[in-house]
Amino acid sequence: MNEQEIREREAQLQARLARISELEAAILQKEKAVKDREKAKKQVLLRLSPSLWDEIAAWAEDDFRSINAQIEYLLSEAVRHRKKR
Repeated sequence: MNEQEIREREAQLQARLARISELEAAILQKEKAVKDREKAKKQVLLRLSPSLWDEIAAWAEDDFRSINAQIEYLLSEAVRHRKKR
């Protein structure tokens, strides 16, 4: 390789590095947006009968979820099912 080819190759690599840096910045920005949305979850007070609580707790344990995550999962599934109709 002569010096001109080396300079051209270096310029190409610098351009690729700049593009990678841009992509990394975009990914970080999207990850932050996702985290911000997750933090923005709404809280609700939910009263359940002890028997329903026990059933959901057992189900959550079977699915390796917390009770809160299980309730959120069930509500999400119900909304998805409703939208399909």
